Amino acid sequence: MLSLREHERYRRQTMLFGDEGQERLKKAHIFVAGVGGLGSPVSIYLAVAGVGTLTVVDKDVVDLSNLNRQILHGQADIGKKKVASAEEKLTALNPDIRVNVIDTTIDETNAARLVGNADGIVDAMDNYPTRYLLNDIALEKKIPLFHGAIRGFYGQATTIIPGKTACLRCIFPCAPPKEVFPVIGATPGVIGTLQANEVIRYLLGTGDLLANRLLIWDGMSSRTEEIAVTGNPKCPACGSDRAEKIPEKKEHSLNGRKK
Repeated sequence: MLSLREHERYRRQTMLFGDEGQERLKKAHIFVAGVGGLGSPVSIYLAVAGVGTLTVVDKDVVDLSNLNRQILHGQADIGKKKVASAEEKLTALNPDIRVNVIDTTIDETNAARLVGNADGIVDAMDNYPTRYLLNDIALEKKIPLFHGAIRGFYGQATTIIPGKTACLRCIFPCAPPKEVFPVIGATPGVIGTLQANEVIRYLLGTGDLLANRLLIWDGMSSRTEEIAVTGNPKCPACGSDRAEKIPEKKEHSLNGRKK
């Protein structure tokens, strides 16, 4: 049940989907991997929308060079753990939700346990090995993965639904080279907001998700385009022949690093 304060807080959005929809959001649990450039807008908008439980994981410390894009953190947070800064800001934004913060590196030994019983995973990471790991956990747990990545003025987003869409390894068989790249803060703002919108609509069961569609954002021309994607039957993560490995090849993609 929604409290009187929640009724007032969410009044403008319950005009869209009623108390029933708001209660769906309140009961939901979303796992946010990373609270940097992408994780900041994602977690902010999920928090203010009233998603009841957010689990955020990050190992980094706030650095001055983060502040052009990581809007959860400010000058006073330099040197502070990002998860501590995130917990403080998100709880202040909405004291009616639960924020679980975990200061650790996501790896093969802990990923499944960290995700736990979450209803979905937000990929706000900065490297493809961890993205692939989150993809595998999403497939294993049969929960969606909301992918986003950025570079400079450009970004991309897609939503992966296990058993229904191409997975991340289908779309990007090989990781792009790791790099420290330029980024303007508005780009993760655009992509992170898109990811949050996908999460909210998934939880509400409304609209058309970015399923089997890779959305590309071109911030230099303020244009978007979509690329249709399909599952790979030989994909080692979700294909029918998982034992067969896909040969290494170079493929352009956005890395989406936080730093």
